[in-house]
Amino acid sequence: MRQYKPTTPGRRGMSVMSRPFLSSGRPQKSLVAGRKRAVGRNNVGRITTRHKGGGHKRLYRFVDFGQEKRDVPGRVLSCEYDPNRTSYIALVAYRDGDKRYILLGQEMADGAEIITSEKAPVQPGNRLPLSRIPVGTFVYNVEVHPGGGGKLVRAAGVGAEVLAHDTPYVLLRLPSKEIRKIQEHCWASVGRLSGEEHRFVTIGKAGRSRWMGKRPTVRGSAMNPVDHPYGGGEGRALRGTRRPKNLWGKGVRGVKTRGKKKYSNKLIIERRKK
Repeated sequence: MRQYKPTTPGRRGMSVMSRPFLSSGRPQKSLVAGRKRAVGRNNVGRITTRHKGGGHKRLYRFVDFGQEKRDVPGRVLSCEYDPNRTSYIALVAYRDGDKRYILLGQEMADGAEIITSEKAPVQPGNRLPLSRIPVGTFVYNVEVHPGGGGKLVRAAGVGAEVLAHDTPYVLLRLPSKEIRKIQEHCWASVGRLSGEEHRFVTIGKAGRSRWMGKRPTVRGSAMNPVDHPYGGGEGRALRGTRRPKNLWGKGVRGVKTRGKKKYSNKLIIERRKK
């Protein structure tokens, strides 16, 4: 982690991830595009998620989560920062001349050789089916359905552990400690993701949150009764309701929100720790 001298109140305690291994320069022009962010609005422009908006302008990097280029070796040209996700990304040049962005693993560096193949060695950065990954190995960017591209385990510093092979499934312990069955024909990358220091970052000041597109959050108890169930009262009043609830009166803190008939309920062996 990189700390700052307390030259201002905002600098005191502020920290960022140290990233001396990242390449300087602009991203690959053919793999980026401008993108208007939804900032919490739906398709008709109504706010569905509050406290989003503003922030620094970003270029979207097209990341190849599926890595469908099979049996073609690739070499890491550069390790780069991506403002759209917590982990870093790597620019890979394949032997056939194609270039793509992929998620950067912890043990990957400039010049590293990677390959996506059923016969690939179990080495960090390589991608192969879960059925060919031994027990005890950590994986990331895991598919949910074969050929659907990586959907699980894509945040900074995380990895899922292969616990057992139970044909036609493989048991994974996800970063949330949930144990889940995944089809053995789904593909995954070996190792853990980069950016393991991300969870230790201290934002330091409100302005830095605004750069990230996070708008201020007002406490319910600071509102009027018309605006929130906790609002009103003289001085600092108690909650005033039996159970904690949100702005719309729905219960929070311990209320189950997962659908009872969700298709993947039968694939969960052990729920995550609360």
